[in-house]
Amino acid sequence: MNFKKLGIIIQREYLNKVKKKSFLLITFLAPVLFAGIAILPSVIMLGAKEEAKQVGVIDRSGIVLPFLTDNEVTHFKDLGPDASPDAVKADLSASGVDILLTISELDTVGRTVSADCYSEKPLGMDTGDMIESRINDAVEAYRIESYGIDNLEEIMAGVKSDVKLRSYTIDKSGKESISESGIYMALSMILGMALYMFIALFSGMVMSSVIEEKSSRVVEVLMSSVKATELMFGKIIGVALVALTQFLLWILLTLMLIGVAGGILGRDKLMGMLGNDPATEMVGQMNEDVNLPAGMDLNGALAAATDTTGVAAGEPSGMEVVMSTIGNINLGQILFAFLFFFVFGYLLYASLFAAIGSAVENEGDSSQLQIPVTIPLLLAFFIAIYAFKAPDSSLVFWGSMIPFTSPIVMLARIPFGVATWELVLSMALLVLTFVVCAWASAKIYKVGILMYGKKSTFKDLWKWLRQK
Repeated sequence: MNFKKLGIIIQREYLNKVKKKSFLLITFLAPVLFAGIAILPSVIMLGAKEEAKQVGVIDRSGIVLPFLTDNEVTHFKDLGPDASPDAVKADLSASGVDILLTISELDTVGRTVSADCYSEKPLGMDTGDMIESRINDAVEAYRIESYGIDNLEEIMAGVKSDVKLRSYTIDKSGKESISESGIYMALSMILGMALYMFIALFSGMVMSSVIEEKSSRVVEVLMSSVKATELMFGKIIGVALVALTQFLLWILLTLMLIGVAGGILGRDKLMGMLGNDPATEMVGQMNEDVNLPAGMDLNGALAAATDTTGVAAGEPSGMEVVMSTIGNINLGQILFAFLFFFVFGYLLYASLFAAIGSAVENEGDSSQLQIPVTIPLLLAFFIAIYAFKAPDSSLVFWGSMIPFTSPIVMLARIPFGVATWELVLSMALLVLTFVVCAWASAKIYKVGILMYGKKSTFKDLWKWLRQK
């Protein structure tokens, strides 16, 4: 391979990409979108509060009304137990209410009530949940009182336990240090998902670039001056440099925009807004959807950094727990592993995507050929999401060894500790697989890049691979 020509191809690929208007537009527009995603939901939430509502209450149970206290957006009006629901429903505005809440007579056998709500427009979720919660509080209080035991409510509150498990790790010298499993989980998920995004995005860019040059016939001119392997690897490396440049600019510009927003709005106000961000609730819902163990969710891990409530004397604070946990993590190993698995994971998949791009004339024709390549990548992503539950299970172990899934899965395992021999074996298998796949991709690329007018199949790829 002529490294001088390879350098020229890399330079050409890099400069062609970064000089495009689309590159500049996406580079500077994306950070605005990222900052907006971080800040705007909080701003929208502040302006999306429901308008004040008058709720007319017909309480025939006699137990619910005392629990219906006013708040900022909901005001309760006692219409009396003898009021006619039909008369009020006929004209809500004439009764001076926006919503009619009716509570049935008390069912002394089931010790409960039924409740119905009427309004001209559907209730907002917050209002409905708040009313339902207060009715349930009233029923629970009635049931407690019905037992006739003095101070039963206080007794039940005193029975509830709030024991927090403290986890310690022990190093080879026997030194103990407190750790928080939620931090390991958050780091595992972030590393796995980040590497998946990088590999999928950057490899796709390589395929798009190959297809673009092939469809424009520019590649025919290039092939007259350089070898197929030089052209393929020059494109792969050039696109990687473009993508890394763009990604670093995204990080810097996003941090700058958030910093400017913090300066304008005030750091405390901004952090308070972000603390109540609807995105936080979304993460919580995602945690429920994937059935995370209790106490092990991204919100909990991040909240631990600032949670200092309920800390007894002599007990480590939330920040101390986080710092101790971070101190237990081999950050040098994680950084090296991230760079290694990113580089070789990207090279492995980029070479495969380059071969696919060379075999088709437009991206629409590439979908069938992409399936065998994208399935391992998606499988690795899903294994990595659950790797924190059992980082040493058979599925996760083999996922971190098989080269097509190891870049993502192994990186998700590392925060929980991986034996040196496992890490070295995973790296060696990845490098060996990359060499084999790069050789195979180069043979396919050499033939496919000059093939026109025929939709390629797996049979064609196999035939090109066997050519000498």
